[in-house]
Amino acid sequence: MNILLSALLAVAMQATPAQQYVGTSPWGENDEIGRLNMMTPESQAAVMANIDARNVYDLSVEYFVGMPSWQAAGDPHYQFWMTHTPRGAVVDNVLGMGEQINQHVSYSGSAVSMYTHTGTHIDAFSHFGLDGEIYNHFSADEYLGDKGWQRSGAETIPPLVARGVLIDLPKAKGLDMLPDNYRVTVADIEQALEQQQVKLQPGDVVLLRTGRMHNYEQAAQFMANSPGLGMAAATYLAEEGEAMIIGADNLSFEAFPSEVEGNYVPVHTYLLTQVGVPIMELVNLEELAAAEVYEFAFVGGSLKLRGADAAPLRPLAFPFKTSTTETNED
Repeated sequence: MNILLSALLAVAMQATPAQQYVGTSPWGENDEIGRLNMMTPESQAAVMANIDARNVYDLSVEYFVGMPSWQAAGDPHYQFWMTHTPRGAVVDNVLGMGEQINQHVSYSGSAVSMYTHTGTHIDAFSHFGLDGEIYNHFSADEYLGDKGWQRSGAETIPPLVARGVLIDLPKAKGLDMLPDNYRVTVADIEQALEQQQVKLQPGDVVLLRTGRMHNYEQAAQFMANSPGLGMAAATYLAEEGEAMIIGADNLSFEAFPSEVEGNYVPVHTYLLTQVGVPIMELVNLEELAAAEVYEFAFVGGSLKLRGADAAPLRPLAFPFKTSTTETNED
């Protein structure tokens, strides 16, 4: 275990997750990206050197009107509308080109509006905090203005290149999907990893499949009573697994109701605020699971939305030529 990660875990062990506190980054008082510092040019090069680029898995969902989205707090649904159409260009002549040219040049344009946590996305550390502070003690009083967060906004998230690990939880249980409101445990994770013959390594992007993506086209079913990560499992992945990022295929990421009195999203605040582990949600893992690709190069870039607390993400998975678990054990 490297010195920086040891320091990070020492901070985490000062209190249990139920004891609410804001984490201090071992990467310095100005650090805004937490465990994303575990990526280095060398680690990224090593990951990409072992890929089989003939197969690429798209881990993102499609955006469409009526899609599932976080709506419990009144946030805007995904909206799409045409701003220009071929026939409308002829009628409105907005560019002053005249009827003949507008008949010849067929012009279409569109616009979207949505909550930043819609579709496949990554949470920045500014998404949740405790007592007015986010990870590494940046306070809302000092760093949150009318145009967003001046620290740890989505624009600070670097390009992501790391070893990815899929943990297929329902398959390990012989199911297509975890039951409604199921709370994922440490035993569930260990069972799946053992069946997959995969071991976690420091700096992994760990992706949890609940099977909920089967209901993605039926928004009401997808959003209601989602299974999710429990506190003990989150602690296990962050501390024992030393994950860099943790993601899942569901909407809420964690299971409800909360296990921690006085905090309705303790898994979010534990990972984002206490230990500096970014969260990904609505990651589409179905094709990856069907192909039984459990280790891969995870490559992703999120939109650089300045000051935002989340950003849409288009992640890709490239299978490895050889198992990295086997390589590291040789």
